[in-house]
Amino acid sequence: QVQPVETGGGSVQTGGSLRLSCVAPTYSYSSYCMGWFRQAPGKEREEVATIDGDGTTTYADSVKGRFTISRDNAKNTLYLQMNSLKPEDTAMYYCGAPALFYRTCPSRQDSYNYWGQGTQVTVSS
Repeated sequence: QVQPVETGGGSVQTGGSLRLSCVAPTYSYSSYCMGWFRQAPGKEREEVATIDGDGTTTYADSVKGRFTISRDNAKNTLYLQMNSLKPEDTAMYYCGAPALFYRTCPSRQDSYNYWGQGTQVTVSS
């Protein structure tokens, strides 16, 4: 059973930075997609960033230029560096991974089979 574990969340002020990590010890598919998603209170979960096995990344328009997704396959770890944080970035952040190989990371969230418990990010103004 793949069980990702996210860490690194916290409370920061506007303009601050955080680095999220997602460890999935039993998820050794370095060529597979992984992604970061977030869900704010009262809103649906949305995709934040994805990275495929070749290192190709995608970002939501709202985080482009501020967030950077990366992965360390040797450590089975996914990262999200978040800079210039805004109050609207406040949410629970989750990492997700699919059970199947996709050459291009899927846009449908139901394609991601493994999810962590999430880590809370709170940005105050």
